[in-house]
Amino acid sequence: QVRLVESGGGSVEAGGSLRLTCTASGYFPLIAWFRQRAPGGEREGVAAFDERDNRFYDDSVRGRFTISWDNTENKLTLQMSGLKPEDTDIYYCAASSASTGPPWYRPARYNIWGQGTRVTVST
Repeated sequence: QVRLVESGGGSVEAGGSLRLTCTASGYFPLIAWFRQRAPGGEREGVAAFDERDNRFYDDSVRGRFTISWDNTENKLTLQMSGLKPEDTDIYYCAASSASTGPPWYRPARYNIWGQGTRVTVST
């Protein structure tokens, strides 16, 4: 069964750091982190890693967040530094089984989603 399992969320003060981890059941051409402020709300692409080792970032997190992929453990990591209150969200790991499709930041690109992990940044 194809699965994505996130871990590492929590609460931190502004300026602090957190590391999110997504353990995947296999390899995917594109794997990413999204975030969602409220249930049913729009999911926003945060960062992605593709089969060519390209890294993509939303402008709001560029320079503060780093995405990486461990081939040996099929693990996607999002290192978040300089956290701001506006980074407070539920973060989801998402994976695409296809090598082509909509841009990385479009939820429609992904066919597999994790259960989400909450990140809270206080002032």
